[in-house]
Amino acid sequence: MAATTEGAPPLAVPPLAISLGDPAGVGPELFAQAWVGRHEAGLPPFFAVGGAEVLKAAARTRGIDLPVARISLPEEAEAVFARAFPVLGDEDAAVTFGRPEPAGAALALHSLTRAVEVVLSGKAGAIVTGPVAKSKLAEIGFSQPGQTEFLADACGIAHGDAVMMLAGPNLRTVPLTVHVALAQVPALITRALIERKARIVAQALRRDFALSPARIAITGLNPHAGEDGRMGREEIETIAPAIAALAAEGLAVTGPHPADALFAAHERDGFDVALCMYHDQALVPIKTLDFDAGVNVTLGLPIIRTSPDHGTAFSIAGQGVASAGATIAAIRMAGECAARRLLPEISA
Repeated sequence: MAATTEGAPPLAVPPLAISLGDPAGVGPELFAQAWVGRHEAGLPPFFAVGGAEVLKAAARTRGIDLPVARISLPEEAEAVFARAFPVLGDEDAAVTFGRPEPAGAALALHSLTRAVEVVLSGKAGAIVTGPVAKSKLAEIGFSQPGQTEFLADACGIAHGDAVMMLAGPNLRTVPLTVHVALAQVPALITRALIERKARIVAQALRRDFALSPARIAITGLNPHAGEDGRMGREEIETIAPAIAALAAEGLAVTGPHPADALFAAHERDGFDVALCMYHDQALVPIKTLDFDAGVNVTLGLPIIRTSPDHGTAFSIAGQGVASAGATIAAIRMAGECAARRLLPEISA
């Protein structure tokens, strides 16, 4: 894929790096399916890190005889991509689909670690991560809560500055708080947190999605956005003052919006992303609207990272029934964002 500016030659984006995820899950078969559909979907060149035999076995479960080309350097991927799925390195694992094991987790961790190194070196344009089983990674010594935190550590940024955005054809959402109990949410919501995450979202949407200014709709916490304090005062005391401060900085923010009405079709044209107070407030609408095309994008990193917005799906792995829609969307979005970063008027 190439980014262009008027009167200038195309700017080449290096091939994208794929980390396999847990090889016993649906990740490998969906990446194989994405390579098969690469022309129809208009995907940029990509390569997997490790797992050549896993990919071939996973492809067979979908009736695909996958041609694989082992490469020694990321730079070799583009030359072979048209005829075979490039795989960097010889690391592999014996796998039974649907049955995660330590050897598979070790391959997943190697694939993630090496893929991040390649992207940070500039030899890959972005990383697309396959879904992992966090409990299995923990069994082999993985200490971070998840892949997002691993990426933040690798990039030298605070975990809180690696912001999860869910993006689909119909909606983008960002949860302000993520994997915490609902009872803990009110105490975690502060003006500082809202302002910090909104700034990261605005900057990332300008740089990676060419949205300037990005229109950010901020939800309320309580039903009906608190209804003037009758159902809670977080909107009055915390959320509205944060919105006012952000607006004073020049950000295109609105709210607090009642979350029960914000995601209706006639409302969605009025904003580019919704900044939501908690996990389900952000994820329920996008998984309802864009379940098979949702992408998890990590904002705030110096590199591009996307992932299909679903898990390992061990219960259907190897059965050839999992949809590759979100995986294809994640690869396409990673390539598009990487291309935009090469445009001087956006990256500046």
